[in-house]
Amino acid sequence: QVQLVESGGGLVQPGGSLRLSCAASGIMFSRYIMGWYRQAPGKQRELVAGISSGTSTNYADSVKGRFTISRDNAKNTVDLQMNNLKPEDTAVYYCKADYITRSFWGQGTQVTVSS
Repeated sequence: QVQLVESGGGLVQPGGSLRLSCAASGIMFSRYIMGWYRQAPGKQRELVAGISSGTSTNYADSVKGRFTISRDNAKNTVDLQMNNLKPEDTAVYYCKADYITRSFWGQGTQVTVSS
């Protein structure tokens, strides 16, 4: 049974930081491309950051320089370090795993940036 479990969301003031973590089980984690997506109310889900099975990363323009994605293949985890958070970063953040034709999503974790 495949599970992706996100943690680390919460309420933070503008300019603050949060670190999200996604723990994967039931998959050959090291083979999977991992990504963090987010969906704000009334908007489409969008890619925030992705990391290959190696170390290649990519980021949405809106988060470049503020967010960092990393993975630990020994622990089957992928993290998203979010710094200098802005109100427009408020959304439900989802972890996704992709390998060829197989895709899996986590249940999401809420991030709210507000004073």
